[in-house]
Amino acid sequence: MALLFKQHYSFLYKYLLKVTMDPMVAEDTAQDTIVRCMENMTRYNGTSSFSSWMITIATRLFIDSTRRKKREKKWLEQEVVQSARRMRWQMERRGEEWTDMLNGLSRLSEDHRIAILLKHYYGYSYDEIGTMLGIPEGTVKSRTAYGIKQLRKEMGDDGQRT
Repeated sequence: MALLFKQHYSFLYKYLLKVTMDPMVAEDTAQDTIVRCMENMTRYNGTSSFSSWMITIATRLFIDSTRRKKREKKWLEQEVVQSARRMRWQMERRGEEWTDMLNGLSRLSEDHRIAILLKHYYGYSYDEIGTMLGIPEGTVKSRTAYGIKQLRKEMGDDGQRT
């Protein structure tokens, strides 16, 4: 059985590399596929080629993983929006003004607002944020920089609304 997986691993990895466009994700998914195939070897009935069976499992694992990441991202975005609402409510309850900065943040896209909040409010590193959101570190940096640029444009360089 090990020989069978060894013979098909390169084919599987190359397929997943084309699907995922990410060597790390392809490697992880290939390993998960091998494990899943080993667990379900009794279900392989031989009506299709072994490589087709593996590809089917790999594709389903990748799709499931992608859906899970989308749900996690959506949940995180909702958490940030709810957090901003709670902050506003708490400030208004204490008689404090909803600051221009928070108004500015609320006008940013969710992608930019999340990156700024996670980096500058919660103190996560770019790498940690990238991992949380399932995006490259460079994308986090550009979203943060662009969001701050937009805030500065709205607020003026001194932080006051223009």
